[in-house]
Amino acid sequence: MCGIAGFINFQEADKLARMAMDAEAHRGPDSRQSWTEDNVTFAHLRLSIIDLDHRSDQPFIKNGLVMVFNGEIYNYKELRARLLEIDASLEFRTDSDTEVLLEWYRLKREECLADLIGMFSFAVYDPTAKTLFLARDHFGIKPLFYTFIDNRLAFASELKALVNIPGFNRTINRVTLVGAMTYLWVPGNETMFEGCFKLPPAHYMQLDLSNPSLQPRIKEYWRPETRVVHTDEKATIETLTDCMEASIRRHMIADVPVSSFLSGGLDSSLISVMAARTGVNLSTYTIGTSEEDKKVEKMPADEKYARMLADQFHFDHHEIVVKANIIDDLPRMVYMLDEPIGDPAALNTYLICKAARENGVKVLLSGMGADELFFGYRRQRATLLATRYQRTPAFLRKSLEAIAALLPVKAFGKGIRIVRWLKRFLSFAGLSPEEAYMRSYSYYDANELKELFRADVSADFGKLREQHKHFYNENGYDEPRNKMCYTDMHLFMVGLNLTYTDRASMAASVEVRVPFIDREVVQTALHISGGLKYKKKQQKYILKKVAEKYLPHSIIYRPKASFGAPIRSWISNDLKPLIDELLSERQVTARNLFNYGYVKKLIDEDRKGIADHAYRLYQLITVELWLRRYADEPAVPAGPAAVYEQA
Repeated sequence: MCGIAGFINFQEADKLARMAMDAEAHRGPDSRQSWTEDNVTFAHLRLSIIDLDHRSDQPFIKNGLVMVFNGEIYNYKELRARLLEIDASLEFRTDSDTEVLLEWYRLKREECLADLIGMFSFAVYDPTAKTLFLARDHFGIKPLFYTFIDNRLAFASELKALVNIPGFNRTINRVTLVGAMTYLWVPGNETMFEGCFKLPPAHYMQLDLSNPSLQPRIKEYWRPETRVVHTDEKATIETLTDCMEASIRRHMIADVPVSSFLSGGLDSSLISVMAARTGVNLSTYTIGTSEEDKKVEKMPADEKYARMLADQFHFDHHEIVVKANIIDDLPRMVYMLDEPIGDPAALNTYLICKAARENGVKVLLSGMGADELFFGYRRQRATLLATRYQRTPAFLRKSLEAIAALLPVKAFGKGIRIVRWLKRFLSFAGLSPEEAYMRSYSYYDANELKELFRADVSADFGKLREQHKHFYNENGYDEPRNKMCYTDMHLFMVGLNLTYTDRASMAASVEVRVPFIDREVVQTALHISGGLKYKKKQQKYILKKVAEKYLPHSIIYRPKASFGAPIRSWISNDLKPLIDELLSERQVTARNLFNYGYVKKLIDEDRKGIADHAYRLYQLITVELWLRRYADEPAVPAGPAAVYEQA
């Protein structure tokens, strides 16, 4: 796991490389190197996981090719054996996946990507052919930002490594800003800046550096099959079990100890127990909430379940109580995340990774991805329930909606969760399935966005709507459960969960691995019928049946608990002064993005307990902090557009 950067056709590229390495230093504390030839400069920071020897440091140069690589290729040993079968005279000078990846690329060029199982972003320069090749893994687990400034290209693992390049375009991309407010995270492959992009998951970029125009060619190299193959319950349990066990074995490959997140819920518990069964002495990490925060907001009893599982399976267990100094930690977290992300789970991830790193841990396993793939979110079930609600007599629906409008979401300093859930459900219960699903995890509808923004953002919101409709409707499935899973995999998983996990973990110099988001596991999951993902009123039904082979019943069938933080307690207490400062009339008016009257309404309703606006307010202060750190400088024109091709 590492940080990479590259600069093509830039003057003073060595200086830019040093700046990039300074910005990404947390991603690779074990080695820091750069390389320059012709008009190409590569920079690399290494967190050594496989082959710890400095012979595997990067940029990696061998027989005329130069590579910078961030990630892990889990099947590299198999690929190395195949390379030696093809050419027995091939010599390896390291035991790393880096060298195997370079040789596999040399053999197959862009077709090498079809054989890779892992998480990666990498660049290869061929000085003889004057070509540059960049690629990103199948699901976007590892990031790759890029920008063109005139006929120059810069790329990096993190946005912060690019923003200070002379000529970088700091014009705010309004579509992504509207997306950041709508979802609390940035959807798609654009960034908060016009002219700066993310290489999409499962895509590569090719450039002919002998062409002065430096026109990129970007092509999709993989797309999962979306057809139902697995409908028999017993056979599917066996198939999924075998697939998960193989993924866990791959994800345990390392030359340092591998530890695990452990929330005490189904996903992380299954990952942890399966990992321990490979024969390692597993250390696990759980995050808890202080008693003071629990007074305002009821939090899941993760510590109890995690402790129980750790005792049963003899894990070396570590429990971390969240004691975030949120006033100081939030601005730092906003900077580390590169984008305004209004989900405080990022801070939890950082705190766990920081504590693990202090114990010498470099690698943590995570249960991320299971909810997206196996129908595990409450909003997925709520969207199904909405179709039944629409068949309820109109007078009953109107009566319920009238009563709900009068109920407070907070009283006597404590949140009323059932009322909060009810109001949320009613906000989308009358919509079509696709519209309801988007609204179930949106924080504003089109009319509310009109009130929030000073400018007319209807066209920007329209682009978000079309993007969501595309993923929901054009995926080959004919029933809503798999439609929702597919949409979540492409939007929510990539835009939020993988984004904050990478930045927050790497901020602590820790690699997080996600065995559920494995190419073979994902493909298997997308072949499973929706009827096996939600059955007998059980979400993640088929995964729970697999888990029965490994976990106690009390863990598998405990109430759903999200990986969250006491955000409502923070908004009511710790963050109150920051809200008053950052969302004051003077500040909001000077920024000229949002209508102060509407912002003031959100603050007042939340403090009076009329409505729950905690996440909206958290994102509003997050956006202001992000703008101060990233955007408060003059803008310049954007560079050329890329040419996209589908597989």
